[in-house]
Amino acid sequence: MGLTRSSVGKNAQDSRLSIHRKRPDDLVVALAGNPNVGKTTVFNALTGMRQHTGNWPGKTVTNAQGYCEYDGRGFVLVDIPGTYSLSARSAEEEVARDFLCSDTPDAVVVVCDATCLERNLILVLQTLQITKRAVVCVNLMDEAKKRGIELDLEALRSELGVPVVCTEARRKKGLSDLLSKIKEVASLPPENNSFPSFVSSEEIVAEAERIYNMCVKTSDCGYTEKARKFDRLLTSRITGFPIMLVMLAIIFWITIEGANLPSSLLSQFLFRLEMPLYDFLVAVNLPHALSEAITFGIYRVLAWVVSVMLPPMAIFFPLFTLLEDLGFLPRIAFNLDRIFKKCNACGKQSLTMCMGFGCNAAGVVGCRIIDSPRERLIAIITNSLVPCNGRFPALITLITIFFIGAGGGISSSITSAALLTLLILLGILATFAASRLLSSTILRGLPSSFALELPPYRRPQIGKVIVRSVFDRTLFVLGRAVSVAAPAGLIIWIMANITYDGQTLLAISSSALDPIARVMGLDGVILMAFILGFPANEIVIPIIIMAYTAGGALTEMNDISSLSALLIQNGWTWMTAVSTMLFSLMHWPCSTTLMTIKKETQSLKWTAVAFLTPTVMGIAACIIFNLILKLFI
Repeated sequence: MGLTRSSVGKNAQDSRLSIHRKRPDDLVVALAGNPNVGKTTVFNALTGMRQHTGNWPGKTVTNAQGYCEYDGRGFVLVDIPGTYSLSARSAEEEVARDFLCSDTPDAVVVVCDATCLERNLILVLQTLQITKRAVVCVNLMDEAKKRGIELDLEALRSELGVPVVCTEARRKKGLSDLLSKIKEVASLPPENNSFPSFVSSEEIVAEAERIYNMCVKTSDCGYTEKARKFDRLLTSRITGFPIMLVMLAIIFWITIEGANLPSSLLSQFLFRLEMPLYDFLVAVNLPHALSEAITFGIYRVLAWVVSVMLPPMAIFFPLFTLLEDLGFLPRIAFNLDRIFKKCNACGKQSLTMCMGFGCNAAGVVGCRIIDSPRERLIAIITNSLVPCNGRFPALITLITIFFIGAGGGISSSITSAALLTLLILLGILATFAASRLLSSTILRGLPSSFALELPPYRRPQIGKVIVRSVFDRTLFVLGRAVSVAAPAGLIIWIMANITYDGQTLLAISSSALDPIARVMGLDGVILMAFILGFPANEIVIPIIIMAYTAGGALTEMNDISSLSALLIQNGWTWMTAVSTMLFSLMHWPCSTTLMTIKKETQSLKWTAVAFLTPTVMGIAACIIFNLILKLFI
């Protein structure tokens, strides 16, 4: 008898959800639980992190399915949305309730947090009113021991009338026993599905409290007091925000300092392959024009995007995920909740805003956690006001050239991280302002209340964090950027190499935009670069270089000094750099983000609002900045 893992196989259709079975007799198991109880950790431990993901029919709520085998039987695990109850007050609760009430699941596993069992028992009792074919999985037993919490499992089993299994999913303890109990309860006949009915939610809460008091004993082991001290420090109005900004600056410093050398080496390697690629294309008798377009257009832009994006993302995303696993991000949300409430927005917007630092498209998808349609729209529209990972290279480059210098060293990277943090803070303030404006005009309304849980501080599993952040985030975002950068590189090369009346199309377009751009403190080339960079923000700097260099050829520009000389030669000053950074911070979302917004809102109107809001704010910020400069300089 042993536990084996396998990836999912062919589809088997269900009236509500497409279930991915390998064999017709595979058991379908619903995995339910409150948020932050380790449900996904249990799911990953059982399935080996090889899953199929998709949306519930008719909903923008994600489901994940995975497959595992135990004792000769296959199990299809369906990770339903984390929810505190089955009252169907949100899309997540609705799909969780509907799936549990359907005939599809052969068994239900309700994952509970051993450190806060009383609250989790509410969902357990609601589930047991639907089905008796359930197993209660009490997870995080190691955390409970640290806190001096003791569980009387026999009493808990007796009170609930279903199997209760203790697990430590991060260490893969108790999983075999869990699968054994799932197999056991799945064989129960439907007529045994009975449990005392509760008339009101108050009765369920009272019953949960009674069972908890009977089955759980606590003793002060010092852990809770230590956690309270950390919480008082991190959530204080006096110390919370400074610590938050310092942590953000540290992440940026580590990202900048750590990415410099790998980015340079990767750039040298990729650009070294350029001429061999061109010679190969010529050798296979491709026309010279096509060979040049592929090599000096598509490949050069791709080489630039990969070299400037991959190293910082490979550092930033794991660091961000570590903060998430440590329990730091919910404390940030707690601090920002008060401000968002004053803006008549939802406190959960702080979490989706943080997601936007990695990728604005991911932040837009993350807005699904906001129940109110009005507040969800506010979060979606304002998400691109915080810079995504694709905008960081341009911001860092301009900060280095015009405000730090090319000397390098630790002091330079610290200064760069501090200035970048100030820019991020400006983006956050712009998010507050835009949220307030929207909630006072086209999206009027009062802020809704929600339960913000502060999960316990946990030691992150560094190996899994790296794997998850690299594969689920870094490579996903990089793949998206590469897919749009390739055709964009071709279009840019064509515009830079086709001439009309002695001028390239790129130069003609830039000249036409120049009067508008000058009002904003930019020039036509910079504004054209932002327009052509619509598919991906990562290619804005490469387009500027391509337009400025003779013949429209994108050069490697590894040396900051040579890039600095090129920009200054074309009329750049520190004021141009500030205007460019302001517009980079606040302008239209990239094409992928806009497509995601259209998919999430199902509305061209709100997609247009999401396009115009940051763009108008960015144009206004640049114009105001330059008007102030003219008054004082």
